[in-house]
Amino acid sequence: MGARKVDNLLALAVLSVMVERPMHRYEIASTLRSHGKDQDMDIKWGSLYTVVRNMEKAGFLEIVGSERAGGRPERVIYRITEAGRTELVDWTRDLVARPQREQSRFVAGLSVLAVLSPDEVVSLLEQRAAALEETLAEIRAQVGAVEGLPRLFLIETEFGVAMLEAELGWVRGLRAELADGTFPEVETWRQVNRALFDPAAPAVSGWSTDPG
Repeated sequence: MGARKVDNLLALAVLSVMVERPMHRYEIASTLRSHGKDQDMDIKWGSLYTVVRNMEKAGFLEIVGSERAGGRPERVIYRITEAGRTELVDWTRDLVARPQREQSRFVAGLSVLAVLSPDEVVSLLEQRAAALEETLAEIRAQVGAVEGLPRLFLIETEFGVAMLEAELGWVRGLRAELADGTFPEVETWRQVNRALFDPAAPAVSGWSTDPG
């Protein structure tokens, strides 16, 4: 798969609502919000105008008219083209079929965990586990409040819950290992941590904060 003409997930979100009907940018934004796309994707609303213009240039959207209401500025109405429909389908296929490594702030923290003491990490993991439990409870309550919505439209939420549950289980497991002392070489970890911040502490040979 070559480089896309507009490689921005906001563009995918826009295409996904534009298949419903022609819209102006303000309607696109309100429809995205009503569909919860800002929960599914990292949408930067300030770039919506630029993304729509870029998709028009790429041939995925076309201008079909304009409207003016009261004293508001004229609003340009866009419609998805056949090329846009093809792009929407191809892009969705690519996202579903091809795994991609995505950046994670949690993984970034884990990669330099040696700068913290094992005892402090136990406390921090307790905090993370509590936050994950709260998030899961909120999501389940929201899903439970929705009646009659087909599972198809809850698939991304279902996946998100599964990932949160997996993370919660892993966090609990790591916390338990650190708390009961069964984590391998935990004492060496403590020595490494002391050596990092105490000039008088002996260095630990063969260890660094980021062995990768």
